[in-house]
Amino acid sequence: MSLAHTPAIMILGTGSNVGKSLIVAGLCRLFTDRGLKVAPFKPQNMSNNAAATPGGEIGRAQALQARAARIAPHVDMNPVLLKPESETGSQIVLQGRVAGHLASGDYARRGDFLPQVLESFERLCARADLVIVEGAGSPAETNLRARDIANLGFARAANVPAILIGDIDRGGVIASLIGTHAVLEEADRAMLRAFAINRFRGDASLFGAGVETIQAATGWPCLGIVPWFAEAARLPAEDGLDLRSGARKPGAGLKIAVPVMPGIANFDDLDPLKSEPGVDLVLVRRGEALPGDADLIILPGSKTTLRDLAVLRSEGWDIDIQAHRRRGGCVMGLCGGYQMLGRVVRDPLGLEGPAGEAEGLGLLDVETVLDREKTVREVDIAHAASGAAGRAYEIHLGDTQGADTMRAPFRVGTRTEGAMSPDGRVVGTYLHGVFSADPVRSAWLAAVSGVASAFSYEAEVEATLDRLAAHLAAHLDVEALLALARQRLGLA
Repeated sequence: MSLAHTPAIMILGTGSNVGKSLIVAGLCRLFTDRGLKVAPFKPQNMSNNAAATPGGEIGRAQALQARAARIAPHVDMNPVLLKPESETGSQIVLQGRVAGHLASGDYARRGDFLPQVLESFERLCARADLVIVEGAGSPAETNLRARDIANLGFARAANVPAILIGDIDRGGVIASLIGTHAVLEEADRAMLRAFAINRFRGDASLFGAGVETIQAATGWPCLGIVPWFAEAARLPAEDGLDLRSGARKPGAGLKIAVPVMPGIANFDDLDPLKSEPGVDLVLVRRGEALPGDADLIILPGSKTTLRDLAVLRSEGWDIDIQAHRRRGGCVMGLCGGYQMLGRVVRDPLGLEGPAGEAEGLGLLDVETVLDREKTVREVDIAHAASGAAGRAYEIHLGDTQGADTMRAPFRVGTRTEGAMSPDGRVVGTYLHGVFSADPVRSAWLAAVSGVASAFSYEAEVEATLDRLAAHLAAHLDVEALLALARQRLGLA
């Protein structure tokens, strides 16, 4: 199908975290299983949860959506990725590659990326039967509209019709939908063709009058009321707002504590552990102590290692970790967390904030120097002790060297990767996604707790995507949605 005749639909939300990402993932699986070649697309994403593709980085949510569509992720699926480095600025990843820094006051500059956004969108259209586009935040942010490329600015530039999703679980869904309609300029409003309600609990028939109120005020038809999908927690989350501990498991054989720092990145590394039947994963927030009965402490990835290391100390977590270590507990560091476990972290070029260095926790005999060259790649890995193999990925700045790298816990191809203390109870690695590889996770759990796992995280993700697609098919008018997608260039 040629570019000019590629149907596309954009899924917008009344705000952040209303379920857009999962709805797009579910629709990708639904229409793919109906025989269409489907591609996900998000013009601009802001997240430190990134995925590696052969061409560079994209948002983790778009990688999940590609998986739902049963295709390989590609940088064109998320041409602009903004990775927050502080409350006032973000790293710019443009079509997979680092392209500078964007200060919070430079919102107008985002419009400069529209040519690359449209270029990526056109390439996707050329090889798809249907493109499902995800917006970002809310189109009602009229203060940002002038150079918008994430919502209706993109929809108008690419002539993509849109539907608006409201989250009834957070309250105020009638006001948020009608309010969005009210504040939009007429040309933007014309791109919105319908609405849907997400995360409904209870009897949907009780909301009939609410639907009528929204329809009367906006003129939009309702494509459906989607009930709460509890299994969404089994899928990787895009937003840090979704970062929660799993249900407590008092009888679990292994208790893992994770301190949550401001710059936490690639936190979906934890999802397979959260799903493990024999693991009790506890996320520890600022103001809380690390639990003294934890068997293992994991320091997750970080976009701002030096800043998060300072936070770790200000919270007293360094003291908790040292006490845990004296009790014989295990510690694991992932990427930025690995860097924190060493003797020192140096950022002489100011790549993640002001130039400087900081003393690490000293639990591994290694030192890290951050440099401009960013490693982004998917890799074949093996657990060194058992030989269990799988796939993982790397996204990091810096080089880590020292005596403890001679006891590397993993292999990547023919090279060793990571570091381990002489007693084997402190481990660091730059690998992300290592726990998603079922054989590797099982071998690692056996080494830490003495009990291997038969749980298949990969199978659970696939089954959950199938159930999500069925859930949307049962509660959304997907035929009407597809007809809207075909309206893009007068195809319906």
